Amino acid sequence: MDLRIFTEPQEGASYATLLAIAQKTEECGFDGFFRSDHYIAFGGSDGLPGPTDAWITLAGIARETSRIRLGTLVSPATFRLPGPLAIQVAQVDEMSGGRVELGLGTGWNAREHEAYGIPFPDKRFGLFEEQLAIITGLWESPVGKPFSYAGEHYQLDSSPGLPKPVQQPRPPIIIGGTGPKRTPALTAQYAQEFNVAAGSLERAKPAFDTVRAACAEVGRDADELVYSVWITTAAGRDDAEVARRAAAIGQDVPTMKQHGLAGTPGEIVDRLGQYAEIGASRVYLQIMDLSDLEHLEFIASDVIPQVS
Repeated sequence: MDLRIFTEPQEGASYATLLAIAQKTEECGFDGFFRSDHYIAFGGSDGLPGPTDAWITLAGIARETSRIRLGTLVSPATFRLPGPLAIQVAQVDEMSGGRVELGLGTGWNAREHEAYGIPFPDKRFGLFEEQLAIITGLWESPVGKPFSYAGEHYQLDSSPGLPKPVQQPRPPIIIGGTGPKRTPALTAQYAQEFNVAAGSLERAKPAFDTVRAACAEVGRDADELVYSVWITTAAGRDDAEVARRAAAIGQDVPTMKQHGLAGTPGEIVDRLGQYAEIGASRVYLQIMDLSDLEHLEFIASDVIPQVS
C-alpha cells in the first residue's frame, strides 16, 4: 500500500513550513506529498500567515525534492481557467522531472470565492467536465497540431497546446467524490485515480463500486484505476501520545478512531488493512499539525514497514 502525506495549509502554513514537511515526507520514504487547494481557513484557526497558492507552492517544492509525487487534493475548477491551468501543471511537471499529479474537482466553498472575488456559479459540474476535456486535450494533442474546443463554458481556437508535460501521454488525473452517476462516469473517462474522503468503510466501498460499474459501462478495465482514500491521522507509541496528537488538532480519540485513523501502530495497520480489503491501494494521511515532523518519522519507522 502506498502512503502519501496530505496537508491542509489554508489552516495556517508558510511556504517554509510546507517545504519542511515535504522534504521530511521524502526523507521518511512516503510515496508523495499532496496539499489542498484553498484560500481561507475552515477549521476555526486564524489561518495566519495566510494562504499559499497550491501550484506556486508545488513549483517550489518540485525544485527542492527529487523522488516524491506531488499534487493537489483537489484543485477547484472555479479557481483557474483550464488553459492556464494546463500550462501551470505541465510546467511544474517539467520542474519536478515528471512527478506531478492533478487532482481536480468542482469547487465547493462559496465563502473563499466571495473573499477573493472568484466567481462561484450555482452549477459548476459543467465547468469541471469541460476543464477535464480541455486540459487532457491540450496535453495529448500532438505537437504541431492545434487544439480547438467549443463548449458551453469555454472556447479554444487553434491552441498550440504547449508546453507538453514530461509525463506522457499526460500526468495522472485524480477525481474524487461520492456522486452516484456523473463523477463515476468522468472518472472512468479521464482519471487514473479515484479518491474518496474516508469517513468510514461504509462510505468508501460503495463509491469504489460505482466507479467500477462506470468503467464496465464504457469498456474500461476497472483495475487500471488506483482506488484511494484520505484520512485524518493521529498515530502514537501509546494511548497518551495518540491523545496528545488528536488534541493538538482539536479532535478526540474515539471520534478519530471511528471516522479517521488514530491509534498505536498495530491499530493503524489493522485499519489500513480494512481499507485494503475494499480495494484501496493508496492512502493519503491527512496531517493537520504541520509542526510535528516527528509524527511523520514515527509513522515511517513503525507503520510503513508493516504495509509496504
